[in-house]
Amino acid sequence: MAPQDAVQLTWPSPTSDWAPLLERIEATMEAMVVAITRYQNVLIAVPDAATRVHLAQRFANLGVAAARLHLAVAEADDTWARDHGPIAIERDGDLVLLDYVFTGWGGKFEAGRDNALTRKLADLGAYACPVESHDIVLEGGAIDTDGEGTLLTTEACLLNPNRNPQLDREAVEALLKADFGVERVLWLANGHLEGDDTDSHVDTLARFCDPATIAYVRCDDEADPHYPALAAMEVELKALRRADGEPYRLVPLPWPRPCFDPVDGHRLPATYANFLIVNSAVLVPVYGDAADSRALAALAAAFPDRDIVPIDCLSVIRQHGSLHCLTMQLPRGSLNAATQQGETS
Repeated sequence: MAPQDAVQLTWPSPTSDWAPLLERIEATMEAMVVAITRYQNVLIAVPDAATRVHLAQRFANLGVAAARLHLAVAEADDTWARDHGPIAIERDGDLVLLDYVFTGWGGKFEAGRDNALTRKLADLGAYACPVESHDIVLEGGAIDTDGEGTLLTTEACLLNPNRNPQLDREAVEALLKADFGVERVLWLANGHLEGDDTDSHVDTLARFCDPATIAYVRCDDEADPHYPALAAMEVELKALRRADGEPYRLVPLPWPRPCFDPVDGHRLPATYANFLIVNSAVLVPVYGDAADSRALAALAAAFPDRDIVPIDCLSVIRQHGSLHCLTMQLPRGSLNAATQQGETS
């Protein structure tokens, strides 16, 4: 995978949906920042100047090198940087950040400030490469690429009428090929997680580990309501072929015990597919479950040259996302190194 400058995060606000869990989610994100900054920079959009000052001191106390912490004041509605953050491409040898429309997963939630966040960060000088606005609705979690011309996505999300109803499958595929320079789009027709607000983002279900390898969620419990759709997805993945005609090496990820919201009892979308690849490491969500160790072992085998770093995401799934959903990687050459503690406001 391409070398990275940084991982972008959006810090939770006390006025957001995270309010009842604020201390817990902040602790999780602190653990993420400490882990990521062992390998590279972080860029964090914070809600106000006071939070910026607090986080600069907090991370200094936690031993994070000041040179690896980049803080920018830019308000947001929520924390899901994967979906409101920019998507990087290389065009004619130059990096470009693509800024798509974010509508809160088809209008489910307020997203006006989230949608403006990338442009705000660009105006503040956070990025070292151009930001290009597109008027199509697209979230980063809806797509996954192998870096060699193939893109993986789901019909349930990209063909959902709550995204771009004016575009049919052929038009969506043409757009993806034009914008990302890919030659092939692989569609999954099956797979979902209860409690997922994204209409089956592929980053909750199946991910490229390298151009020949896909890790995916497998449900082994035939009594679980997820079993039919995930079994059908497994059949689809086995039928997919690489550009050279060979089948993919498939890495099944285990199925954790069901997680339920302690307040109203609805099921939460715990998934090990929501891992984050960074320079020399893979951060993996864990849930205090017996399956955690098997998931870590499976991904260690899929990424033998990277450290495997578990991150407790029990608090994250309370708001229906996980580790990868909270993050957006910025490739080498895309971060403005001047955007350090307090320099961007």
